[in-house]
Amino acid sequence: MDILRKEGDYTLEDIYALPDGERAELIDGKIFYMAPPSWKHQRILGYLHNQIYNYIQSRNGQCEVLTAPFAVFLNEDDINYLEPDILVVCDLSKLDESGCHGAPDWIIEIVSPSSKPRDYLTKLFKYRTAGVREYWIVDGDKKMTTVYSFAKDAVEQYSFGEDIPVGIYDGFSICIR
Repeated sequence: MDILRKEGDYTLEDIYALPDGERAELIDGKIFYMAPPSWKHQRILGYLHNQIYNYIQSRNGQCEVLTAPFAVFLNEDDINYLEPDILVVCDLSKLDESGCHGAPDWIIEIVSPSSKPRDYLTKLFKYRTAGVREYWIVDGDKKMTTVYSFAKDAVEQYSFGEDIPVGIYDGFSICIR
């Protein structure tokens, strides 16, 4: 369960000082601790990563697909640090050993009951304003995926079992079952 433990302004220094194995995100100076993901979450994550990775590889693509825990620094500040479940980065100059510096092209979040408000509201705003091209929110409980195509200013919903077109790649779709 994600928990906001205490109020206050935190920085990247606080994230890096967390005990080994403890994960958290930092959003506008507020720290949000994350529990280990569920089996259902990991199953969806693995499936999506494999689909995206195989698509990119089959076309000799230059983009990288990465999974959490991998840091995303959307802004050049020390009060925001996110770990999206899946990110696709096509400008490889944004990547280094510490994470992704700037907006990934595509982000996928697989929601848990406690992360829904952050995923549907706070992160949606953060990702859109930072320049992320496409954002998917996958809800395993509802068996629904919400797709935000920021370039087209469009929002669409898909039920599991439907083909979901990937906006950053022509002719690529994914069916989550």
